[in-house]
Amino acid sequence: MAEPPRVPPEMFRFTATDRSDLNTAVLYAFGEANERLETALTVDAVRERLRAVGWYAPVGEQELTTTLKQLALWGLLDVIFNHAGSFATAEEYERKNLRYSLTRRGEAAFAGVQHAMAMLASAGALQTAVLDAIADRLGELESLLRDPDPGRNRRIFASLRELEGHLDGLRDNTRQFNGELQRLLRVEGTDLTTFHEVKGATVAYLQEFVTQLEQRGDAVAAALHEVAGHGVGVLHARALDGADLPKVPGADHATPWLAARAAKWESLCLWFAPGEENPESGGAPRVRRLHDVARRAIVSLLQVLDRITDSRRRSSSAAADFRTLARWFAGAPSEDDAHRLWDAAFGLGPARHAHLGHADAELIPAGVPWQEAEPVEVSALLRSRGRTERMGRTGKVRDVVALRAERRELAGKERAELEDAWSALATTGATRLSQLGELEHDTFGRLLDLLGRALAEPPDSTGFRRAVTSDGRVEIVLRAPDDGAVAVLRTSEGWFRGPDYLVDVRALGLGREREGARGRAPDERGLGYREQAAGA
Repeated sequence: MAEPPRVPPEMFRFTATDRSDLNTAVLYAFGEANERLETALTVDAVRERLRAVGWYAPVGEQELTTTLKQLALWGLLDVIFNHAGSFATAEEYERKNLRYSLTRRGEAAFAGVQHAMAMLASAGALQTAVLDAIADRLGELESLLRDPDPGRNRRIFASLRELEGHLDGLRDNTRQFNGELQRLLRVEGTDLTTFHEVKGATVAYLQEFVTQLEQRGDAVAAALHEVAGHGVGVLHARALDGADLPKVPGADHATPWLAARAAKWESLCLWFAPGEENPESGGAPRVRRLHDVARRAIVSLLQVLDRITDSRRRSSSAAADFRTLARWFAGAPSEDDAHRLWDAAFGLGPARHAHLGHADAELIPAGVPWQEAEPVEVSALLRSRGRTERMGRTGKVRDVVALRAERRELAGKERAELEDAWSALATTGATRLSQLGELEHDTFGRLLDLLGRALAEPPDSTGFRRAVTSDGRVEIVLRAPDDGAVAVLRTSEGWFRGPDYLVDVRALGLGREREGARGRAPDERGLGYREQAAGA
């Protein structure tokens, strides 16, 4: 198992000190100098470059010299002596003789800071244009490989690096967009109106991306197969010849370069090569999983929106009410106001049954204490509603016989329509959607519900998706067409165009003539259906 790369401990220490801003500005000054092909700078040149990179605060001679020496101790700068110059004083020798330049570690640290800032400022995206660009570069490589002329090797190298750049952009943007989407789903306190707008824009963006995603992925896979037919080793060997790497005695630049190209090609195969050509992909290329990621993202956005809407409709909890009441008590002007608030909040007041008396008050002398007097019956409504019971006429009972009969008839009619719809959709085995012919509008709605349930389920190892209705009476088995065919379904109110899926709809209670159809199951290869005994 490969170990994770280890970052030198001193590489980014300049960002965690009291002078981190000045340290970073100095590195940016050296980076701009490298852009101008100036490899070494004196102290005075560094001070001039600081203004060019946006550092306008005054920097003393001693402070800048200390910063440069500290960066050199961390291995980010090299100190170069100019022995050919002539200097009158030791201070002039220190200022003009010493030159500083970035080391390889310094260049890596500067590149890491630039990449980190770019990542913070960028936003993830799902770009179908990148898929088209990958297919174009693969097609160009295939045509170049057919020409054995060594003069084509430089163009092969350039096309290969462009291809790798597009792949890195696809991976980084997809990963970053998915992370931003998950953070959007986890955000708390989102305004409902704002989230409506964000959700609508995100769903539209995802729907636009998944349009013809499979066709683009298939085009890249076909171009990748054609390039691989010439030999990956041949491709990398000709690209290495066109790279014109420096030939330094004792240094091998070709081996790590070829290893990096092999890793990039393996990543390309994981994204686009079919499962039989790339067993490490787990059965399906990663580009096909983008469709599932987009679909799950749409569902998650809608679920979060429902939760936010429900939270706006729910009343406040008891804990929140008590916290609000506690703040009111704390802000009460006086103790009497606090008592009035207590009485209003908890309904504690004088007894409302004190005015009640016995049916014959003359039997109880006025001087008898209430503790010794006979008890008085108190109505339960006095506490709950503030009034005593009053006897009146019994209300008229409504006759609901006709209403029940009407509802029973309506329920039977709906059940019959549902059974007819399932019967019309039930197939006698694996059937293309295009073979269903013209459908009633209600039956077409049931079909769309079944397709939606099936597409919401992940495919199994054979590529089939299975789903059942909420009552468990109808099952659908669905698989995407291998040939990319398109089906057109017509109803009385219009037509629907989509992939010509291979479906098998199985419904219970449709008669014995359907039993033979339900005895068909997909074969082990997932290419068709085989007969299976109904009692098996």
